[in-house]
Amino acid sequence: MEDIEDLLVGSGGAPPGFRLPLNAVGVNPRKKNKAKPSKVSQMNDPPKIPGTQTIYVKTFGCSHNQSDSEYMAGQLSAFGYAISDNPEEGDLWLINTCTVKNPSQSAMNTLITKCKSAKKPLVVAGCVPQGSRDLKELEGVSIVGVQQIDRVVEVVEETLKGHEVRLLNRKTLPSLDLPKVRKNKFVEILPINVGCLGACTYCKTKHARGHLGSYTVDSLVERVKTVIADGVREIWLSSEDTGAYGRDIGVNLPILLTAIVAELPPDGSTMLRIGMTNPPFILEHLKEIAAVLCHPCVYSFLHVPVQSGSDAVLTAMNREYTVSEFRTVVDTLTELVPGMQIATDIICGFPGETDEDFSQTVNLIKEYKFSQVHISQFYPRPGTPAARMKKVPSTIVKNRSRELTSVFEAFTPYNGMEGKVERIWITEIATDGIHLVGHTKGYVQVLIVAPETILGTSAIVKITSVGRWSVFGEVLESLPQVNVKMAPDKVSNQEKHSPCSNQYECCACSKEPEPCSCGPDICGGQIKLDKCTVSKNDSPMENRASKNPIHWFIRKRRNHAQKKLENDIALGLENEQDWAPGGWGFVDRALLVGIFVSFFMIVAVIMHLEFRTLLSK
Repeated sequence: MEDIEDLLVGSGGAPPGFRLPLNAVGVNPRKKNKAKPSKVSQMNDPPKIPGTQTIYVKTFGCSHNQSDSEYMAGQLSAFGYAISDNPEEGDLWLINTCTVKNPSQSAMNTLITKCKSAKKPLVVAGCVPQGSRDLKELEGVSIVGVQQIDRVVEVVEETLKGHEVRLLNRKTLPSLDLPKVRKNKFVEILPINVGCLGACTYCKTKHARGHLGSYTVDSLVERVKTVIADGVREIWLSSEDTGAYGRDIGVNLPILLTAIVAELPPDGSTMLRIGMTNPPFILEHLKEIAAVLCHPCVYSFLHVPVQSGSDAVLTAMNREYTVSEFRTVVDTLTELVPGMQIATDIICGFPGETDEDFSQTVNLIKEYKFSQVHISQFYPRPGTPAARMKKVPSTIVKNRSRELTSVFEAFTPYNGMEGKVERIWITEIATDGIHLVGHTKGYVQVLIVAPETILGTSAIVKITSVGRWSVFGEVLESLPQVNVKMAPDKVSNQEKHSPCSNQYECCACSKEPEPCSCGPDICGGQIKLDKCTVSKNDSPMENRASKNPIHWFIRKRRNHAQKKLENDIALGLENEQDWAPGGWGFVDRALLVGIFVSFFMIVAVIMHLEFRTLLSK
């Protein structure tokens, strides 16, 4: 079926964010059964008024995809549709897809099959239909391209009527001011551009997102002002390549970052996270970017994919940089930014990768001991040059992936953090339902037990224990916020998230980085600490507890359980933990009961002896 273009008589299309009239949408009516429906079925299934149905929204892929889903959900919600994450409730399913890897596309295919089996109307959006519009799985379903998300209401309406709609082409970027329903009301995912300037031989996303197209600095700054007023506490800049921003419109990333940072609240209540950037386009701006990363309201964290430690493999990938240039990026940022943390990506088993090539990759990871490494096996994507290259045997690819994963998981990035005091920004609820999730300036994940009322605030915490993927903290002080205005009509209810749910610009679960050594000044300039650690004399409550054997026992048991709990939460487990109130194990209860029984027996013996002494007198 041919793509249906925007059809507006006498104009080049509606301005971004404006809803086009229904007659501007090309549709392909589906064939109806000739048999007329019975009167009984007409009475039992009356047609619903447009805008009253429930839409099930499912998102695959990167943070850019998540932002697109939030914009589509916002428009549908503004028009009256209910948004649900339960497929059983949906009158129509809207699936936003990812084309980076085979597994994500396979998951999409499975979901499409389920939807068709349930005989539900279906709209497929995102990179898969945009990059592979002729897929067999997409036959008979409506599709929305990555730059057509501002017309999702029209597509949903026509699909509910039984029509098949396809909107894939557009010349202008969707407006940033469209209604939006955020998955996390404290986090704004802000796309700064679409597409990229690269031509990696393995990449399918380029087929979907296309060439670089950047939003203007003014439009992005206005969006930042709006979301800060809405009460957003983290702004994630999202892009297929953040470093390439602005090269198509005569500006660059440092110009944008400087303009955005100038709008952040001086109290440090809203933080900025810079998105994934490839090495080639930040090499000439390293000092300017380092200066921004040093700002107290910008996380000292950057995702810079290297993909391989071998120049030969990088050449085959057409990555347009060398390992030496990647080292320059890492070394410069680490030197200029206190506490700088860098995450990276590795593809194992790229076509032509030899044992020596892989050994160079392992040595690179061992040398820098990155606290976050996203490791994936090579997946040939249809239509890419790499898909035609001679493949490495799958057994070798799997073994290399396992070996590199073992090397990475042996790192202990958080050793030495226990006892330190950090400022964190709290934005999520952990999947265990007990902990809240915050991040230090170096974007270290900190799990705390605290009331949900402090979500969307920052706090001073003491690190009480450390694990492999995150650390545990105790709140010392909750910091007041200045800009706490929220806009409930533009955001969804706060959802529970896994501590591993912070998405980067790749489709992989992330591990958290090491802490930031910010020195005595805490972000925002309003809190100053004389020391990075708190001594026992500085914590009278802890001293009193240490003198009480019952408190000592409970604290020891809790600290022991925390080490096990941290690993469970990092894996996204939902189970209640042993040390949680009401969830203690049998041994815990038995020991505690024994302590209390012994205590009361001692008291009873003392009272008995005292009573006998009084009687003898």
